[in-house]
Amino acid sequence: MNTFDLLKPRPGLRVFVSGAAAGIGAAIAEAFLQADATVYVCDVDPAAVAKAKAKHPRLHAEVADVANREQVDRIIDDARAKLGGLDVLINNAGIAGPTGEVETLDAEQWERTISTNLNSQFYFLRKAVPVLKETSDCPSIIAMSSVAGRLGYAFRTPYAATKWAIVGLVKSLAIELGPSNVRVNAILPGVVEGERMDRVIAARAEAQGVSFDAMKEEYLRKISLRRMVTVDDIAAMTLFLASPAGRNISGQAISVDGNVEYL
Repeated sequence: MNTFDLLKPRPGLRVFVSGAAAGIGAAIAEAFLQADATVYVCDVDPAAVAKAKAKHPRLHAEVADVANREQVDRIIDDARAKLGGLDVLINNAGIAGPTGEVETLDAEQWERTISTNLNSQFYFLRKAVPVLKETSDCPSIIAMSSVAGRLGYAFRTPYAATKWAIVGLVKSLAIELGPSNVRVNAILPGVVEGERMDRVIAARAEAQGVSFDAMKEEYLRKISLRRMVTVDDIAAMTLFLASPAGRNISGQAISVDGNVEYL
């Protein structure tokens, strides 16, 4: 086999991506579709799901709240039936959560962040792992963490807490599932350009009483390459990890961030 062929996921790979009707998830789903994979996504936004279906007729897409265990159970059962199994689970769904000093944070917002970012990953894992164990095609789990899963992140403690927890989850599962030939890795995106990051910058700027432009410049100064990453950068890493070239990569927390030095 040509070395470069190892970098391509197998055509027909059965891939599930949570929270994938927009943003990073949508870029990941589109990248796998372009690689001739069979892809199933879910998202909490009905309008975004409808738009994704219209844009990609081959895409399986359904509405689901990933923080709801019953809805996750339903969606994985449906994905298994429609895809005929599962080779890759990408736990991508997540929210930014509240911004502010810890004593000012709303308890319900804290709990929603934990439920969406962390509990949802467990819900998908408990349903999908038995299905992944049934495939012989180098099954893989990819969990979306964040650079905030390796660095402290003032004023964003709910978000950072979930992203650190995801790294611990991945490293533990890699040991647990390795004997079953299931690989488990985390991707840690840095500052990803786009509307969501603009909202985060705006919220933190307001919390610290500075302008949006000043806060954006502060973010860029913390990155060695002095630039944000793109959703396509993240999608490319998921393709690599799901390809034959990644068959011996497991238990890793891989940053795609231009080397964020501190937050």
